[in-house]
Amino acid sequence: MRVSYAPGYVAPITPGHIFPMSKFEILHRYLLDRDVLRDMDVITPRLVDYADLTLVHTPRYLDGILNGNLSRKEERRLGLPWSPGLATRSCLAVQGTINASMMALQDGIAGNLAGGTHHAMPDHGEGFCVFNDVAVAIRTLRRGMWIRRALIIDLDVHQGNGNAAIFADDPDVFTFSMHGEKNYPFRKPPSSLDIGLPDGTGDRPYLKTLGDALDEIFGQFQPDLVYYLGGIDPLEQDHFGRLSLTMDGLRHREHTVIDYVRRRNIPLVLLLAGGYAPTHRETAIAHAQMFEIATEVYG
Repeated sequence: MRVSYAPGYVAPITPGHIFPMSKFEILHRYLLDRDVLRDMDVITPRLVDYADLTLVHTPRYLDGILNGNLSRKEERRLGLPWSPGLATRSCLAVQGTINASMMALQDGIAGNLAGGTHHAMPDHGEGFCVFNDVAVAIRTLRRGMWIRRALIIDLDVHQGNGNAAIFADDPDVFTFSMHGEKNYPFRKPPSSLDIGLPDGTGDRPYLKTLGDALDEIFGQFQPDLVYYLGGIDPLEQDHFGRLSLTMDGLRHREHTVIDYVRRRNIPLVLLLAGGYAPTHRETAIAHAQMFEIATEVYG
């Protein structure tokens, strides 16, 4: 399985900031050390083309990120301190998802050791999400006529409000978000299918709800490409999550989604989305489950 990764995925950040910036580097090293990936499987993206970003984001917002012209209010809403490194990592990560999309179409499955920044809107960033990598990738591939229909399976504990808003009027993109009902964002634009879970939802009801939802979605929508946003923040020890998924439950979740898509022979893109375990290493190890399960399922 090929994945996108660059050392530039790690940008300078304020010491003690809640966002686990080092998880990208730790995850990359962890997957190599455990032979889940080989060096030759890791493809370094270039910076995304400006023209591709404009398929989703406004010129005013792009200027704010690329040239450091965000207002203080915009930076607070984003939740990350602006720096040239943040602009670079954001451009690399978006291209990483575009590359992973193309690799999935070629190989059946691929991933990005970042991405899934589902809160980013056309004219602003929020919730630690700068650019909406999935939206840019989908519109880039559709412009090149590589795909027509895409499905986003978003299992981050926070609703994918950016994806929902961007594709609200697009019948060829199905947005599915299963999240904590009482969690951020508090204004949730409707996805194609939203399932809000109560605080404390554990493994059994979570997995039953997920399986039923996948049956419903694939019974009515046949995508050319699937994006899986495997946020690990539903875990019971997550700082923001408030659900009660165990690590074993997380592994079952990953297997459920990945095997479901594989059995239908639809190309699949794996993306990290969010996760805020007690330490950066624990966060990275939880993210690694998705890639470990994928290698087991795909052989």
